[in-house]
Amino acid sequence: MVEGLVIALVAVLCAGALYVASGARVIRQYERGVVLRLGRLRDDVRLPGFTMVVPGIDRLRKVNMQIVTMPVPAQDGITRDNVTVRVDAVIYFKVVDPTNAVIAVEDYRFAVSQMAQTSLRSIIGKSDLDDLLSNREKLNQGLEVMIDSPAVSWGVQIDRVEIKDVSLPETMKRSMARQAEADRERRARVINADAELQASKKLAQAAGEMSAQPAALQLRLLQTVVAVAAEKNSTLVLPFPVELLRFLERAQQQQPAVEQAGTGRTGRQSSVNGATTQPSSSSGNGSPLPEAEAPLPGTRTSEEPAVPSAPTPPAAPSSAEQPFAHH
Repeated sequence: MVEGLVIALVAVLCAGALYVASGARVIRQYERGVVLRLGRLRDDVRLPGFTMVVPGIDRLRKVNMQIVTMPVPAQDGITRDNVTVRVDAVIYFKVVDPTNAVIAVEDYRFAVSQMAQTSLRSIIGKSDLDDLLSNREKLNQGLEVMIDSPAVSWGVQIDRVEIKDVSLPETMKRSMARQAEADRERRARVINADAELQASKKLAQAAGEMSAQPAALQLRLLQTVVAVAAEKNSTLVLPFPVELLRFLERAQQQQPAVEQAGTGRTGRQSSVNGATTQPSSSSGNGSPLPEAEAPLPGTRTSEEPAVPSAPTPPAAPSSAEQPFAHH
């Protein structure tokens, strides 16, 4: 009889030990414990370490207090300037109130994910394409505020939201590439025009210096010839200065004026000496006759007295000119 009681007592002790051991819990450093006793929330939040609950009566919910990194699935949307884009993001959040994270919402992770997707679509519709591509900091802040507003009541704090990628249609990519190429070409032309302007000013200054010293132009020409000949080319390009052409043109224009001045001086000298000058006559075909040559030695000049010559007998009239004989 005593042995039976001892065995029963040992069995009860073992069952009690197993019951107590089943109520032992260990909470890690980055976790907090929320206890529900018979469905009601206990006010105290279990801190990290060893804790005990009543088996079958208490239910312990462990809440992770670490920062959670959650990717937001890519969302298709139309921007304010009617461009179809596909945007994905990533959200960083953590639980600051484990009680509300367990009581206020069924699954705070799923709730935060859905809220992030909805807010991302809203941001896409309110923004322009240029803002999505170049002004992401402002969009990230707006997206963080939109998600954090309802998440506060869930005991969740949104730490950061980042837009990862913006996918554009191929047609829009080609259009943007053409726009960027046109902008680069415009900038290149402006730079070239500015360089031409500066070069023209320097050339104008150099031309002013060379005009003061004409020999400088010839020296510059020789330097150019030496520079071209240094390349060991079979063909030598010799530049011809434009100023020389202008000099020849001015000389050709001044030659008729010199000839007219010389003709006037000769006429005045002949009138003083008493000699007359016969104008040059033209032949029937319009070409001028050669001028009279200088008199040879032994010939008579206009100043010597003329010697009378023998009279020339009249020529006999031809048969055609004789008068008709009268019978």
